[in-house]
Amino acid sequence: MWERIVLLLCLPSAVVAQLCAPNAPNANKVRLSIKTALGSQAYDWNDDEMFLFQATLAFAMRNHIQGQEFNVSNVIVCNETQRVSFWFVVTSPLDPTRLIGKRDVEQAVRKSRHRLNSAFLLSDATLEFVGVPPTLEGPAQPDTPPWLIVFGVVIGLVSAGIVALLASSVAERRRKKNKVTEEEDEEEEADARGKTLENGSATEGVYNVTFSDEERFTQM
Repeated sequence: MWERIVLLLCLPSAVVAQLCAPNAPNANKVRLSIKTALGSQAYDWNDDEMFLFQATLAFAMRNHIQGQEFNVSNVIVCNETQRVSFWFVVTSPLDPTRLIGKRDVEQAVRKSRHRLNSAFLLSDATLEFVGVPPTLEGPAQPDTPPWLIVFGVVIGLVSAGIVALLASSVAERRRKKNKVTEEEDEEEEADARGKTLENGSATEGVYNVTFSDEERFTQM
């Protein structure tokens, strides 16, 4: 009786152990370059770091497949090497003997790649999921929204147009005022000339009585 129970408990693990093998249909390979990334501050890879990897991957699977509670036990690791490389598979929380498809695992990794990288202080180049393309950085977002830039340019052009219009109006008024002043000056000058001519003509027409009397006494 007890032998059958032990056999049933060990059977799923044995099946999964056979499925987690290099180049298996649903297996993924991981390579970590910790010394390359961190240099003198590199940490040692041990069982605790492996547990962290399994936990972060379980989080990535939960984030990708909603409604299924993946745990550390669902991430099976095999063929681990001292140069920090290994293979892993992910089992279904509903059936430990059934593996999650490789495509779903890759999509989960890509979706939570930044969380996986930050957990180990690595990047896409130093935490390599073989066969999974690195995540591409999104386009840089400017500090100022494009619509605000366009709005500022339009407002600037409108303001420049208003200033130019006001400046031209003021210049036109000054030109008209100067023209009126010049015309008034010319009229005043013409009036002055006319008065001078009239005064001259009046002087020539006046008869000098004194001069006539002297001329008369001289003749006598």
